[in-house]
Formats: sequence, structure tokens, C-alpha cells
Amino acid sequence: MILLHLKGYPIFKQLQLEEALLRLDTRTFCIINEGSSPAIVMGISGKPEELVSPKLQEKPIPLIKRFSGGGTVVVDESTLFISFISQKEHCSFPCYPEPIMRWTEGIYREALQIDDFHLRENDYVIGARKCGGNAQYLRKERWLHHSTFLWDYSPEMMDYLLHPKKTPPYRDGRSHSDFLCRLKDFHPDKEAFLINLKKVLSSLFPVEVVRLEELLPLLDAPHRQTTESLEVLCTRQLPSSSTSQ
Repeated sequence: MILLHLKGYPIFKQLQLEEALLRLDTRTFCIINEGSSPAIVMGISGKPEELVSPKLQEKPIPLIKRFSGGGTVVVDESTLFISFISQKEHCSFPCYPEPIMRWTEGIYREALQIDDFHLRENDYVIGARKCGGNAQYLRKERWLHHSTFLWDYSPEMMDYLLHPKKTPPYRDGRSHSDFLCRLKDFHPDKEAFLINLKKVLSSLFPVEVVRLEELLPLLDAPHRQTTESLEVLCTRQLPSSSTSQ
């Protein structure tokens, strides 16, 4: 496994790099990124007018459409990103969405050692509250799974998001303050978690650490690029009270 550990790398650039590694490389990767400048990230089929609140007009931040599916998240310096990319032939489990999520769940549970941390539907939760979300991209021979953990979050940042039309049943109509939790409240030492994570990965794979500069040339190689930054702002005026993640 190739391990890349970043700090404060903008999520737009991270997604561009992940798309290049998915489409051009054949190795297994884990990418860790501790924080990003603020941004809103939608899945490839996301529609800004249905997902983003008018606050984006008042206080603009980048609006990004990633190449993978999944929901919409608002990220900032307190978000923790972890992504896995692999060839299907390198895996001991069926490379379909749920088995991949169950595999990552086991890795994170062992690294975090938090009681009642588990996968619920498509989210990571502690008890009944969400601490992380997931998105995936599956190709014929290769897959990607990226997770966004709320190590911490600002309630004001959540106001950028509208309450989505489709939510997991376990949310049960809860507001973001009742639905979300901060990972730091259950595991206050992020560095210790990442050290444990690397130990778990080393027990599963031979791990090779790389620097960002070693991978950047891939961005210039010809490949399909669907990650995009959207310049248009959301114009649909909906009540701010319907905001949530």
C-alpha cells in the first residue's frame, strides 16, 4: 500500500489527485488529509439549487462537484479525509459498495477503539449520531472509497447546506445538531488515531510512504477529469431553518 499523508491540502486538489490515481495507476493507496480550506463538495449528480443554501451568495466559498457519487458535505480545517484506492484483484472481499464499507469500518474501529463506533447505512456513527460520511467510485478493475470525518465542525458552516430531500431513515428528521457528533469528543487525540490507523494498515499490507511531489506528475497525464469547481452560486431562496448536513 502506498501511503500519502497530507495536512491542509485543499479538497479540490485532493479530489483531482484521487481521480488521476483511480484512472491512471494500478497500485493500492491510502490518502490521509488533515483539513482543507472551507468548501462545499457535492456528489457528481448533485444539484446546487437543491443542496446549497442562499448563504453561499452572502458568504461565498468554493463549490465543488467531485467525480464520485454520494451526498453533499461542507468541509474546513477541522475535517479529516481518508481515502482508499485499489485494484479489485488485490482485495480479499467482494468489491461492491457494502463489502468495501464493511472493510473500512473494521479498519477504523480497530484504530479508533471507540465503543459503539459502527457503520449505519452509508455513514459512520457513534451511537445514533453521524461522525463521518462516505462516497465511492467503482470501475471494472478498480475502486475508490473516500471518507469525510467530522473531527470537529462549526454549526455556522452547516448553514451552507439545505436539508436534503433524501436522507437515511435513521436520521428520523433530526436537525444537524441532533444528528451529528464530533469525533474529537470521543477520541481527543487525532495524532494517536492516525498512528493507530497506520499500524492497522501495516498489519494488512507492506506500506510505502510517498511524498506528494512524487504523485503530482500524474495530473498532467491524459485522463478523464470530471472533478470540477462550480463558479455559479445557488440562487434558489429557501428558508435557512431547513439547513443541515
